[in-house]
Amino acid sequence: MKELKKLNKLFVKYKWQLLGGFLVTIIARVLSIFLPKYIGKIINLLNDWGNGNITDESFLNDQLLLYIGIILGTTLLSAGLTFVMRQLIIVVSRHLEYDLKNIIYNQYQRLSLGFYKQNRTGDLMNRISEDVSKVRMYMGPALMYSVNMITLFAVVIPAMIYTAPTLAIYTIIPLPFLSVAIYLVSREIQKRSKLVQEQLSSLNTIAQESFSGISVIKAYNLSQQMNEQFTVVANDSKEKNIDLARIQALFFPLMVLLIGLSNILVLYIGGKQAAEGIIEVGVIPEFLIYVNMLTWPVAVVGWVTNMVQQAAASQKRINEFLDINPAIQNLVETDTPVTGNITFDHVNFVYEDTNIQALKDVSFTIEAGKTLAILGKTGSGKS
Repeated sequence: MKELKKLNKLFVKYKWQLLGGFLVTIIARVLSIFLPKYIGKIINLLNDWGNGNITDESFLNDQLLLYIGIILGTTLLSAGLTFVMRQLIIVVSRHLEYDLKNIIYNQYQRLSLGFYKQNRTGDLMNRISEDVSKVRMYMGPALMYSVNMITLFAVVIPAMIYTAPTLAIYTIIPLPFLSVAIYLVSREIQKRSKLVQEQLSSLNTIAQESFSGISVIKAYNLSQQMNEQFTVVANDSKEKNIDLARIQALFFPLMVLLIGLSNILVLYIGGKQAAEGIIEVGVIPEFLIYVNMLTWPVAVVGWVTNMVQQAAASQKRINEFLDINPAIQNLVETDTPVTGNITFDHVNFVYEDTNIQALKDVSFTIEAGKTLAILGKTGSGKS
């Protein structure tokens, strides 16, 4: 996460929109708890009616309408708040993406000519496009789903423990194992994500250079050679993406396995407790809904971890350029009148990219108002 700390100053700009989105998320998730609770009440009500514990049909109908009305009302309100949540947080992430791209572009404008001789255009383009897109997923969806996940866990698990403590403990047993598995897998995702982004930069570089130099390629009949070069890099990129996809593919099978195990435990342990009279029959479907409500947060743990790891790898690549200071800096922002002579006193200059010494012990003076013409071949140091 240390690579992502540079983004904190961007979050401050939109702090009220984000806080509003987080608050709406919490309220929406609290409302969602009414669905399983009142479905359990409906099952218990119907069970009592079937067993003869309730004989007043009008009372039964009134209670059913009340419970169904509460379910519908809270569900619709939760859905509306979820829409507002996405409008707040996801829209803010687009503004953050816009700001980050401007920061990178302004940095590109500040950097000296030597920087562009040492870095290829395709890589520069990839960092301001693909890498920023990865970072945006962290600034929007990852934050939104993290708050959603934490709130749902904070609401659902206490409700389960309050309703049936023993059954709740058995139900959540598989979750810590999933967390450990996610931690192990996420480390590999970070490594492979970085390799994928670097390979994509190489691919973009070759494509950009081929398009910009197409006249030279055609003139010298280099199409076959360039195709072979591009194919090699494209195959490497494909293999690295496949390696990343393989490790990412572990998340959902793990989720399905462990959530399925929780459902089996609910049915087995809950069935035994219901038969012994420890819990009511309605608690079983209530817990099944709770478990399935936790399915998405458990999946989000892996998805968010994946997004954060990829964003960290991309932000690290962005920071490499943002941390570079221009070789030539103008420390005076206001116009400064300059008068007098210009003197070169034993000046030496070596091109960093080729190590060619263009100037060696050059000295001369230009008096104010005079003109000096400098002639020479390409690369001789005229500039």
